[in-house]
Amino acid sequence: MDPCHPGAPALIPLVALLGCPDNPSQPTPDAGLDAGSAWDGTATPLEELGDLVDPGRLSACRIINDGGTSEHCGDPSYVDLSACNRDTLAQVPRGGHYNLVLRSEAAGTLFGGNVLFSADGGTGLANGRPITTLLQDGRTLHFSAQTTQSDGGTQSYNLAACESPGGTDFTGCYFTCTNGRVNGKGSTFRATRLTWREGESESSGLRLVSESHVALGRPADVHVTRGYAYVVSMDYKGRTGGLTVFDVSDKSAPVLKKVVTLPSDSYWNSAWTQDNTLYVASDERGVLVFDISQPADPWLLKDVPGRSINVHTVFVDGNRLYAATTSDSGVLIFDISTPQSPTLLNQYLAPNTVGFPAPHDMFARDGQLYVAHGSVGLVVADASNPSDVRTLGTYSFPNQYSHATVVGTFAGRTIAFEGGENIDAHLRVLDITDPARMVKIGEFRLRDAISIHNMVLVGQRLYIAWYQEGLRVLDVSNPTKPTQVAYFNTYRETDPGRDDFLDGAIGLRVPGDGYVYVVDMARGLLILREE
Repeated sequence: MDPCHPGAPALIPLVALLGCPDNPSQPTPDAGLDAGSAWDGTATPLEELGDLVDPGRLSACRIINDGGTSEHCGDPSYVDLSACNRDTLAQVPRGGHYNLVLRSEAAGTLFGGNVLFSADGGTGLANGRPITTLLQDGRTLHFSAQTTQSDGGTQSYNLAACESPGGTDFTGCYFTCTNGRVNGKGSTFRATRLTWREGESESSGLRLVSESHVALGRPADVHVTRGYAYVVSMDYKGRTGGLTVFDVSDKSAPVLKKVVTLPSDSYWNSAWTQDNTLYVASDERGVLVFDISQPADPWLLKDVPGRSINVHTVFVDGNRLYAATTSDSGVLIFDISTPQSPTLLNQYLAPNTVGFPAPHDMFARDGQLYVAHGSVGLVVADASNPSDVRTLGTYSFPNQYSHATVVGTFAGRTIAFEGGENIDAHLRVLDITDPARMVKIGEFRLRDAISIHNMVLVGQRLYIAWYQEGLRVLDVSNPTKPTQVAYFNTYRETDPGRDDFLDGAIGLRVPGDGYVYVVDMARGLLILREE
């Protein structure tokens, strides 16, 4: 039987490749059917080391902490580079965009940063702040960026490169100064240039069909139905976010039809459609409910639950709408049997999460709710009775930030694909058939300085929006061994507005029309075709 159209002739091979055709009465297709044929269901549990595994010092340099002056704080002599092979710094280019993995030498903890060096003499950025001093020659790369605090004091960010082991990446020491004095022992760092991975071209197995700029804010997510793409954006650096509507009936030439913004409410991070209704996650008013019976002209009907609340993401499964809140730290559950009149049924709070931390995203099917719950981990709950949601289990790991998950059935086993937003965050494959005893059975890694944001599972293919790594497509027919089969590098250093540790491909949809819709934070809406 065709899983997209019960009673019709079998079309499973086509569904496995493209998913079900878009149908307004159904949620976006996922792996609701048994997708496994290349795997017999057996697996060897893998050791869980977590994210942010301390590698020790990242560079041979050391901070000279003698409580110096503001003059010295901006000077490379504040870093001992005597153990560094500084001649290798000649291969570091004059410009470039880098993600930093920094290790606190006092605490041995890791955190992320970002640096943009301008190649044309323009002002660079360090963690979004203008670089005020830059020294670079064949054996030196040093910068400082200074800001004025609310109390009139100053804080500066300082980087001194030690060596470049190979290519354009480099290591060094990083420290901050407050009112001219060094704070603590500083950090060693490793800088990864955000060019395409070595040996990769722009794409493999995917072809760019069209690219549409999104003028509102910073685009974050897209939902596609009936030949229209609804792109939501966040407020960003003075640019107001909101909703941008494209007619994508001609994939090669999308047509901008409408933009929607609301006063004091325009940080919109997630979108979903059901029948003639569009749901948008708002950080001010919960879930915004739009009538899209005229698809090119969305009309705001209401917001639910009718009070000021920050909703970060939304997800629809059948006649249930789930909304992850950051202000209430729970998941709101709505009945949308009448799509334009959501009725709040309950709010699910995972154990030990009252007030903090908040859920980030969720996935649901067959009455089960899977919550990517940030520093709590992946939480599985039975939501078949919305008035009595019961926690079934939690998968936790060291230094976690569970950010996105999708779930499918493979060889009779329930498999979750989980991705984090963190340094060394990567794809985990979990057997969650017994939610009380979840176990890792596979993983897939790219560069450790770049995070996953979102993912979609269609049959045996997993599509991942992987920030600066762009779109990655994995064959997961054997979940224990995810294998990359296609990619598209959306990220380019030359794109205007590239200045963040979390940047690049952020949202995607695979609605089953033969195309992949990707939102890139600088480039806007990209429509790709699998080849």
